[in-house]
Amino acid sequence: MKSKSVYVRDIKTGDKVSEVFLAAEKNLAYSQKGSPYLNLRLRDRTGEVDGKIWENALVWDKAFKKGDLIRIQARALIFKNTIQLSIIELNKVEDGEAELADYFPVARGDHAEMFAGILGYVDQVRIPCLSALLQAFFRDEAIVSLFKRAPAAKGFHHVYIGGLLEHTLSVVRLLDQAAGHYAGINRDLLIAGGLLHDIGKIYEFSYERIVEYSDPGRLVGHIVMGVEMVDAKITTIPDFPEQMAMELRHLILSHHGVLEYGSPKRPKTLEALI
Repeated sequence: MKSKSVYVRDIKTGDKVSEVFLAAEKNLAYSQKGSPYLNLRLRDRTGEVDGKIWENALVWDKAFKKGDLIRIQARALIFKNTIQLSIIELNKVEDGEAELADYFPVARGDHAEMFAGILGYVDQVRIPCLSALLQAFFRDEAIVSLFKRAPAAKGFHHVYIGGLLEHTLSVVRLLDQAAGHYAGINRDLLIAGGLLHDIGKIYEFSYERIVEYSDPGRLVGHIVMGVEMVDAKITTIPDFPEQMAMELRHLILSHHGVLEYGSPKRPKTLEALI
């Protein structure tokens, strides 16, 4: 297995690049004169860079697919103030020939420490029904395994392994600070909502190679899936108060803030507004 020596962050204008990257995007296009060329988005754990194949594009198009590892021979050029790789030659690389961790962006924080932070907030919740619900989620090994690895989005923020974990912890820390500034806030409900607001994202994306929407993600979405997951756990907790369940559902349903951003409901409670 050959070690990777050149990363996206290292590439400078004029460099000759001979290295392996993951083909995160691949599109066949045609110039104004009708000549085919390939648009690529190449990735490793340090970032992404655009690539172009101008010659023999139809042949190269059949040589690999989106999500493959490819070794390229290219020159780094500047196009519209951005580095772009003009690719002369490439070949597909098998998984066993490269260290896969080099090609997948990962949250910068220590995953174990971040999850310990999550559990710290879980343990602070004192309302019995909410405490039981959070324990049911964050002591469930199958859920935790997905929660630790899932990205938080496909393109806007935290688009990397561990992104959901990092994002959730950041949100809950902010909520914890905000809870002390406003009278009448149910802190336990607010923290529970923060911990669970994006829980449906563990099923919204597939991310073995590149972050894509799963079928449930495309057709249902993480907000609805999150409410369904909460309801399923609530059924295992005897005498869970319906009013509390409804307010928690509302936090999940309204957390995007406005209908235009995908929330089925606008925030109607103090906790939801925060």
